[in-house]
Amino acid sequence: MSLKKDKEKVFGGEWTEDSMRFFLESESYDGTDVDYINIMKAYQHMTAETFAEFVEFFKGEGHNVSAKNLEGESALSIIASHEPGKPYAAALTAAGAV
Repeated sequence: MSLKKDKEKVFGGEWTEDSMRFFLESESYDGTDVDYINIMKAYQHMTAETFAEFVEFFKGEGHNVSAKNLEGESALSIIASHEPGKPYAAALTAAGAV
C-alpha cells in the first residue's frame, strides 16, 4: 500500500502587514521561545519568497531570528536540514540568524 504525501500548506495572494502580523501571535505552552514558534509557523505556511519578506518584517519588529527550541536547536538549523528549506534558511541567514 502506498501512502499519499500530505498536501503542502502554503497561503497565496497578497500579503499585507496585517497578514504578516498573524505570524507573530503564537503562544508558548511549554516554554519554547515564541519567536522560534512563529518562524516555524511561517516556514510551514509561506512560499520561500514570502518567507524572506516575513523574516525582514519579523526582524524589523524586534524579534529574534536566531530563536531556539527547548532542545537548543535554532529555527535556522532545523529549516536548513530540510532540502526544500534551503531558500528559507538563506533568508534567515541573510537576516543574521545563526
